[in-house]
Amino acid sequence: MHAGEPVSTRAEFAATLRLAVPLALANLLQMLVHAIDVMFVARLGENELAAASLSISIFGLVMWCLSGLTGAVAALVAAELGRRRHAVREVRRSARMGLWLAAVSGLAGMALCLAGEQFMRATGQDPQVARLADGFLKIIMWAMIPMIAANVLRNVISALGRPVFATAITGLALGVSALTNYAFVFGHFGFPAWGLEGSALASVVTSLFIFGAYVAVLFGDRGLRRYRLLGRLWRPEWQRLRDLVRIGGPIALTILAEAGLFSGAAFLVGRIGPAELAGHTVALQVAAIAFQIPFGIAQAATIRVGYFYGARDAAGAGRAGWVAIALGSSFMVVTAGTILIAPGLALSLYVDPGDPAKAAMVGFALQYLIVAAAFQLFDGTQAVAAGALRGLQDTRVPMWIALFGYWAAGFAIAIWLGFYTPLEGLGVWIGLAAGLVVVAALLLWRWNARERLGLMPAA
Repeated sequence: MHAGEPVSTRAEFAATLRLAVPLALANLLQMLVHAIDVMFVARLGENELAAASLSISIFGLVMWCLSGLTGAVAALVAAELGRRRHAVREVRRSARMGLWLAAVSGLAGMALCLAGEQFMRATGQDPQVARLADGFLKIIMWAMIPMIAANVLRNVISALGRPVFATAITGLALGVSALTNYAFVFGHFGFPAWGLEGSALASVVTSLFIFGAYVAVLFGDRGLRRYRLLGRLWRPEWQRLRDLVRIGGPIALTILAEAGLFSGAAFLVGRIGPAELAGHTVALQVAAIAFQIPFGIAQAATIRVGYFYGARDAAGAGRAGWVAIALGSSFMVVTAGTILIAPGLALSLYVDPGDPAKAAMVGFALQYLIVAAAFQLFDGTQAVAAGALRGLQDTRVPMWIALFGYWAAGFAIAIWLGFYTPLEGLGVWIGLAAGLVVVAALLLWRWNARERLGLMPAA
């Protein structure tokens, strides 16, 4: 089936699922890779765990934003495949400039990591923890470029119809992460016990493995070899690079706005009390697991809509977007129902709900999960609608929608309800939900009005 050919809604559901399922599984496996790091570091002590958490919060936010910047390559490649004119050459140009952008932006991200200790001290973190975190950051920052470059290749390969490689490679990375943490943190297989810094080194090795695995796939898969994606890497394509920055820059700022809202919420809840903050952290982890599915569907939506955008098929693009939105929303209805019916089961993934020592934390987490269940639907909807709009290469206005919805609405309501009403932590979570509702509503309106707003090219 080629983009631009008339397809039924049922066929579109099947095509979207073929992309979304392996991408969502890869997202879930990536969360497990990070969880393995935490499991090993937690055995070293509270200071080490705190240092790793602070470091990952900085490194992860920078890397996530830069992955959004370079992830615009998926929309460009999908559109080039949809046009089908000189597709091999055009896809290669986009992949090449995506890798260039990964290298340049990765260097900037590494520079930000070098200032990590100063940032942590400026925000009042414990000096000993900040010192440990600085050592961790100065090692893990070397994973920045390979991780962003691997994300570029993942997007390109998925747009070329091979998303299963993302699942397989991330699954293998899970084993690499476990082995290297075991070897470097506690000193096995002849390596010294490097402790906290060993975990950072394990992350670097795992990132190099992931990037190397994607490169191997480019040479090993017959369907991908014809694109020669790593050919003429030295040759610049300045207009293509500008297109990537034009589309990807707003995506990076959108990610920063959303991540900033949830990071800011942690600081707000932390001012209320430690038990509330612990409950907030656990509840947010449960919501984050559920979010990986619509996030995978959103990635598939960008590719499917992008195919039809390149083919100048407005009906096909509309069908692809609505199918993805329906899939994402339906899944989040299921997760919301599961959380409401069995919140204790969801919490048991992280803590023992029956432990008396954790009673206060569990009580707050259960309250927050009720709100999380309510905003699951809106969270999934806004993610997939944003993905569909990215397929139309529409990112600038969605960025402004995110800034307004998350901060002018969400954060403002969180502060008001959290500190000026008796709701406290629950009020902060209601603010988070309000931000997601506003963003979801505005993005859905923009998607519905796409032709009237001139977002689709003329047939």
